[in-house]
Formats: sequence, C-alpha cells, structure tokens
Amino acid sequence: MGSYTQLNYHIVYATKYRHPSIIPDIRERLYEYIGGTIRAKKGTLIEIGGIADHVHILANLSPSLAVSDVVRDIKANSSHWMNDRTEIKRPFEWQNGYGAFTVSYSRIPSVRDYIQTQEEHHKTTTFQEEYVAFLQRHGIEFRLEYLFEDEHHG
Repeated sequence: MGSYTQLNYHIVYATKYRHPSIIPDIRERLYEYIGGTIRAKKGTLIEIGGIADHVHILANLSPSLAVSDVVRDIKANSSHWMNDRTEIKRPFEWQNGYGAFTVSYSRIPSVRDYIQTQEEHHKTTTFQEEYVAFLQRHGIEFRLEYLFEDEHHG
C-alpha cells in the first residue's frame, strides 16, 4: 500500500517591526518568488496574499520536510531576494517567528477567499489583532508581551 497525504497549511508572518515594506510595485513578484521557493521544496502554492506588513500563504507541503524548515527557507530566500531589489529603500527583514495552521481540504476555498480579501480585511483589523485571533482560534497559548518584536529607540 502506498502513502498518501494532504498537508495544507495557512502560514502567516510579518515584516520586521511590521514596517510597511512590501510595496505594491514589488508585491506580485515577491509572491511569485515565494511560490518558486515552495515548489523547490516539493510543495504547491495554493494562494498567497497580504498587505504591506505581512504575508499569508496557503500551501500544500511535502511530508518529507518539516514545516519549520520550509518556512525558514521561504523567509531567508525571499529576504535576500527583496534586498536585491532597487525599489526597496531600506534593508528588508522578516520578523522572527511565524504562524502555521493546518487547513482541512474542505476549508481550502474559504481560506483562499480570506487571503484574497486581505486589503479589505485590514481596513478594520490590524495585523496584531488578526494574528492573536488566529492563535486563540487554534487554541495556542501565548504571552502577548513576547508575541511581537518592537522597534526600540535610544
């Protein structure tokens, strides 16, 4: 008998200090680059979207690779790619950490719709509020004071 899997993940992570660094002029090319990285890791990009300070990825990932390794490589490779773009005026970084939530095959259409409507969603909800809601919905314990990196001045 063969082995069969359907490992779908909704992955969410932010730019360093949630700076609005993903400018519209480069957003689609960044998403294409991330999709290529996922394919190179034996995965399939189902949907990608976000706004200037964070990204949502819905992907089917290979059971032969750890989710943490795939996300690490996506973030590292796309960060290097962003820093090679002349449109980016300051060093680009992703914030440490990420959220990865399993998605049932039957829920893929609703998650795709959610990702596609990020611009509208974030007219009324901040990334921080959205991320905390994800963690709570999935029963993940956290301490708010350690959840987000903040930029400290002097």
